[in-house]
Amino acid sequence: MNRRLVAASRQSAAIRWRNSPRRSAETLLRGGAWSQCAVAKPWKLSPNFAAQISAIASGFCLLFPPGTTRAADTALGPFESHRDVGNVLRPGSVEYDPARQTYLIGGGGENMWSTNDAFHFVWKKMSGNVALAADIRWIATGGNAHRKACLLIRQNLEPDSPYADAAVHGDGLASLQYREAPGAPTREIQSNVSAPRRVRVEKEGDYVSMSIAREGEPLHAAGGLFKIKFTEPFYVGLGVCAHDNNAFEKAVFSNVELTTGRPKSGGKPTLESTLETVAIASKDRRVVYHTRDHIEAPNWSRDGNYFLFNRAGRICKLPVAGGEPELLDTGFATRCNNDHGLSPDGTQLAISDQSQERKSLIYILPVEGGTPRRVTRPGPSYWHGWSPDSKTLAFCGERNGEFDIYTIPVEGGDEKRITTTPGLDDGPDYSPDGRLIYFNSERTGTMQIWRMKPDGSDQEQITSDGYNNWFPHPSPDGKWIVFLSYEKEVKDHPENKDVMLRLMPAGGGEIQVLAKLFGGQGTINVPSWSPDSRKLAFVSYRLASP
Repeated sequence: MNRRLVAASRQSAAIRWRNSPRRSAETLLRGGAWSQCAVAKPWKLSPNFAAQISAIASGFCLLFPPGTTRAADTALGPFESHRDVGNVLRPGSVEYDPARQTYLIGGGGENMWSTNDAFHFVWKKMSGNVALAADIRWIATGGNAHRKACLLIRQNLEPDSPYADAAVHGDGLASLQYREAPGAPTREIQSNVSAPRRVRVEKEGDYVSMSIAREGEPLHAAGGLFKIKFTEPFYVGLGVCAHDNNAFEKAVFSNVELTTGRPKSGGKPTLESTLETVAIASKDRRVVYHTRDHIEAPNWSRDGNYFLFNRAGRICKLPVAGGEPELLDTGFATRCNNDHGLSPDGTQLAISDQSQERKSLIYILPVEGGTPRRVTRPGPSYWHGWSPDSKTLAFCGERNGEFDIYTIPVEGGDEKRITTTPGLDDGPDYSPDGRLIYFNSERTGTMQIWRMKPDGSDQEQITSDGYNNWFPHPSPDGKWIVFLSYEKEVKDHPENKDVMLRLMPAGGGEIQVLAKLFGGQGTINVPSWSPDSRKLAFVSYRLASP
């Protein structure tokens, strides 16, 4: 992104600094090039004078605890100060080389996770849109695999502060971590790139994202972003946590670049898509695939080994471990939409395509690809669910201007209308035991989740809140229902909105927020549970500045 750089003086609007060719931190220390902060050497004093100095020093320690340095006492480049945050046994330090604009930061602390943090922080108070980038390198090998070197945006210096950071762990894991409220749990979006050479954390409006680069690569979006509200001013800077309160870890931050201000608009934003998974137990997210193509609606294969999604009218296949997608042969069907899914027995794929009659129709083809066989005659028809015995399809069809739920045998034949209430009924999906069909309906004024028996009887509303709720999907083990929620004022199910994936027990109970993201249409239109019901696949989006 092209951003306005900020000059080094306080009166200027931008700052930028880069280091010259790197040397190891050990070489720099031996050469005496570092400007050292929070470092002291003993003097040889007379006993009486030493006692007086000791008393004075004790008083200063009350004012400035170990690991804390006033901005006026040190040169930290564009940063104002540094200090330990939280309960840190071994005080942290920073050593800044002004010639090379490089920071050697040492920190202790038990962790930066859960509800509070303990680490060493080099910071500057800022407002507005900001981006902080740096090359990050650990000094020593070994140590705790979960130690963290971070680029942070933090509301305050309290241990339980809301924050967002781009963290590089001791084992190479790179992740975008965040805490939304004081004392709230920490969540993360894990990158699919290990041990990146360079990382960037960026706040634009209320959205925070991470970019990464391997050796020799330019920075590029890591995929995944989230919305978090910071009150101005907030703190931006560099941090190190040992993940062991008895340990002390050091990392070098070089080629540090801090920018501020909104990027100059030179054209239409570019849509970026990220296929992610989210763990039901921890609610942590992981990037599987990131692209500047528009992709939608992942299905998780019955054997757990791959995803299917649609892109530019075609169906693509991607290994769960990531990589590059391959096109699935769908014959003449080259205008597939985002309503597709695998049969419970894992042998067939249902697609919704509009190649033949320029309106969506439902077809069946072998899971390995082949020539599609038409199932529905009238259209438009949009597939949404398989019966557990793989013999019946449930779909949304428009007939005479009304959108309702229908079922039809997989082999074709007569379709059966099972909802008749005026207004939109959509998104049918079977429970794993086949006793219920879940769907969404706007019959009460807002879009809510309903369920009924497969013949259409005993229709029952199961959500009623201040959101518009779409596309319910029961988990394979029958314990959970996941669905997509829009704000109440959002009509239909458009793309590029602030949405939530929410989770409720199938038997009723408290609704949990599984993930907050930028998305909507294409995020979770179809079933996307992992076979073991422990994870869910979805697509998030980002509008990137040109």
